[in-house]
Formats: sequence, structure tokens, C-alpha cells
Amino acid sequence: MKELSKQQLKSKETKARIFRAAKHILQKKGYEELSIKNICEEAGVSNGSFYHHFKTKDDLLSYYIEEQPSINPDLLDLPKTAEEAKSAIIYVYLNYVHYCEELGVEFISNYYTPKNQSLNPLIRTERSYPIVTVHNYMEKCIKEGIIMPRINLEDMTTDIRMIVIGNVFEWCLKGGQADFEGNMKRSLEGYLDGVF
Repeated sequence: MKELSKQQLKSKETKARIFRAAKHILQKKGYEELSIKNICEEAGVSNGSFYHHFKTKDDLLSYYIEEQPSINPDLLDLPKTAEEAKSAIIYVYLNYVHYCEELGVEFISNYYTPKNQSLNPLIRTERSYPIVTVHNYMEKCIKEGIIMPRINLEDMTTDIRMIVIGNVFEWCLKGGQADFEGNMKRSLEGYLDGVF
């Protein structure tokens, strides 16, 4: 692996400071206080430095989803059966559950707000969001005839996204005291059993 230059290391550290600052503000003060001005003050960076790394505040927030632990790509290889496909889809979201738990209920409670446009599927980029990963995986499975859903792929993707948001909301509503993993697994299994 190629070593980073001093400038690349500095840039990476600045980006990390911006991340930490935004996370701290979200956890301690909430989304309302998450302004670019406040992020820059907390991180000790200039506005220009912020805009060098991120286009907008929502652009910064979208990176939190990308930063989740990566999934072993072998687990998303073409499955042999529909059951294997269901297991892989559920695995992606259990990975996300663990990441949410790692970030903490205070952060996630403030992150999941209608004001956070990085969550808006209509403007989302093709970053490695769990729903994009699952959409692409199901698309491959459908093309290969491994799964034959009763509804179209876009509707399935929307349904899964709503199930996930519901589980996240329930976990936040209960201050982290809900069975986040168990609820996510059960609701996704029930849904997927019904559609393919």
C-alpha cells in the first residue's frame, strides 16, 4: 500500500476532526446546533477547509453512513438460493445495527431527523449506503432468477428502507433499550418471507 504524503495525512486528519466535531455537536446539542459555523469552530478549522472536504452539511452527514464497518464482499456473492439471499440482506442491516449502537443513541436520535437531507432517497448519491448495497444485490439475484419477488425492486427497496427507519426510530424512542438487533432481524425476515 502506498504511503500518504504529508499533505494527504494533514487532509485526512482535518477531515477526521470535522467528523468528530459534527458527531460531538449532534450527540451533545442536537441537529439544530449543527451548523457549518459551529462545526468549524468545534473542529478548529476554517470554512474553506470544511468546503474543501464537503459540499454541504448534509454531504458531511452522508459520510457517517459510509463509515460503517465494511461487509465482507464474499457474503454478497451471488447466492445459490433465495434463503441465502435473505440471510445476506439481513446481515447487511445487522451490520448497520451494530454501527448505530457504536455511534450511540444520542447521535442516531439527532441524525435521524427529516431535516437531515442526507437521508432523503430522492437526492441520495450512489455511495455505499446499506440500501444501495441491498438494492444492487437484489437486482443481481433477480437477473439470475435466484429470487422472484412478488413486487418490483423499487417498491421492495422502499419497503426495506422504511422497515429499517422504523426499527432505528423504535430503538431511539426507547433510549437504546429496545432489542434493536432482534427487532431488525424479525421484521426483515417477516417482510422478505412475504415477498420472495
